[in-house]
Amino acid sequence: MRKEIEIKNQVDELARVARFVEEIGEELQLSMELQMNLNLVMEEMVSNIIFYAYPEGTEATIELAAESNDKELTFVLSDQGREFDPTLKDDADPDVNPIEREGLGGMGIYIVKNIMNQVTYQRLEGRNLLTMKKLIIDN
Repeated sequence: MRKEIEIKNQVDELARVARFVEEIGEELQLSMELQMNLNLVMEEMVSNIIFYAYPEGTEATIELAAESNDKELTFVLSDQGREFDPTLKDDADPDVNPIEREGLGGMGIYIVKNIMNQVTYQRLEGRNLLTMKKLIIDN
């Protein structure tokens, strides 16, 4: 299975991303819990691109590809925004009170790293490529 979607860097496009993840989940017969977790991961990472990768008012496209070999599901998120490697960011401390966390950020990336089995980043020909893999054999 291989699917791709191209979206604009606008918040209302997150609904299309959710439908994309739902279609994949149904096609692969993934558990509802895993589908919800994958949707959370994609929403977090796509939101980061929408809000932080481009100067305000800049229109751009974001590409999301998904591929499965029946044992593993791989998502590749690609954009031409500011270079940013989320894998280098220190993990947020989940024990810090959310009210005290304001301004610290990092919880989204922490969540993504804990849901996915592997998260890697590379900058290639002016593009950010974030690859996220999840084992799906027992889900």
